[in-house]
Amino acid sequence: MNTALTATYALTVLLLIATPGPVVALIVNTAAASGSRKALFTAVGTNWASLVLIGAAAWIIMTSAAIDKTWLNGMSLLGCLFIGYIALGTLREAMQPTADRAAADTPVQQPGRGGLLQGFMVGISNPKDIIFFISFFPQFIQITESFGKSMLVLSLLWIAIDFAVLSLYIFAIGKLASPRSNRVISLASGVALLLIAGVGLAYNLKALAA
Repeated sequence: MNTALTATYALTVLLLIATPGPVVALIVNTAAASGSRKALFTAVGTNWASLVLIGAAAWIIMTSAAIDKTWLNGMSLLGCLFIGYIALGTLREAMQPTADRAAADTPVQQPGRGGLLQGFMVGISNPKDIIFFISFFPQFIQITESFGKSMLVLSLLWIAIDFAVLSLYIFAIGKLASPRSNRVISLASGVALLLIAGVGLAYNLKALAA
């Protein structure tokens, strides 16, 4: 195995994943509103989504299959709408009066906040990530002598680093947890998700119209 290339890949992935985006915003919001346990399940869901996208990218690299950009834009558009829906729900709950917000945060009334399925849906909501993986992985495919082994190592490293970084976010939010900080975190993550959804909608609508 090419150790230097593997270390470069790991550092690059660490920097990419640590950069705030829809997944980080969802994890932070879930940790603040529903606790570390549910946030960890959400992180597992986003990991599964990454595996699906990585698998699709690996298949395309191996077969050199063409990608329908219109289909990708359409699916990305639906993903942005889903993220926007989550953002609006987060903002609505964060702006509720304290008593109402405390009642709304009970597990019985808010079973859909975060969790495995929502983590998966947010993680897979932008199928254009397949193109990212297609362009990213070939730069490091020489870490072993075999394409299959290289893809396995690259995928496992991605998942391990992804889960480790998200776990650090969850741990940090757990240390900061308080009613006031939870509300600020929920508001900030809701705004971040809404901005991401808005930019994504504008970009994909423009691409579909072109």
